[in-house]
Amino acid sequence: MSTATASIAIPRTPLANALRTIGLAGLGFVTVIVALADVVARAPAGQKKVADALVQPNATFLFGTDNLGRDVLSETIHALAVTFTAAALAGAIIVVAGACAGFVAARAPLRIGALLRLVSGVLGTLPVSLLAVAIAVLAGRNVAILAAGLAAVPSAFNRSYDRAMFLAGSRHAEFARATGIPASTLLRRDLVYELQGNFLNVAARALARGAIVFSTISFFGFGAVAPHRDLGVMIVDAYGFYLTHWWPATFPALILLLFILFARLTAGLGESEPP
Repeated sequence: MSTATASIAIPRTPLANALRTIGLAGLGFVTVIVALADVVARAPAGQKKVADALVQPNATFLFGTDNLGRDVLSETIHALAVTFTAAALAGAIIVVAGACAGFVAARAPLRIGALLRLVSGVLGTLPVSLLAVAIAVLAGRNVAILAAGLAAVPSAFNRSYDRAMFLAGSRHAEFARATGIPASTLLRRDLVYELQGNFLNVAARALARGAIVFSTISFFGFGAVAPHRDLGVMIVDAYGFYLTHWWPATFPALILLLFILFARLTAGLGESEPP
């Protein structure tokens, strides 16, 4: 059974609905924190010597301080805002150039659509993070968001193309073609139905993938440009203290994990496909 077939056939259980609700609530909470980052954070982004360096988590500094005396909680909130914005922009690229383009390509003349699927299938065999790093190396770190989005496009394109091909072979599609409805009309109708019924899944999945890829290339030095820091940069900045002072890296990593988890719960975990 194909991925498209499996994703359609699996019914949504009460547990799946509950998990999606948790995911939506979590994403909503993250969105509020990001929108109010400058208000919620007790210190401006990058402010040094707020307290002594490497103070352990306590009642005053819940996440402790880092090696430059920055409040880790404040830095994590600001970094979450950068990561969220980058993931949303990368996710938009994935949705448009991947999911929507794949759906349209499936309705293109057979040779064109098949050729695009072949090329995308080859690119889809490459590790996404490796492809993102390669794009960032060639184009420069200033296009890290674009690199994160483009690197994840092939897998989204392939999934959407295969799903569209499955839908094109359904009984109602065959009946519509037999009645003489133009292919362009069928494409518009199916695309509207797809966006209405599956957009939340696609968008949330793209958001999670954008966050994962962007944070990964940030860890390798292609993330946010100073003075801004994202969660991946915070984790790598604490590299020298992993074993002796755990909190400067642990808390940003946990927040990143929760953000990605909320997005994936929103997308739905009952699908037989990789996250």
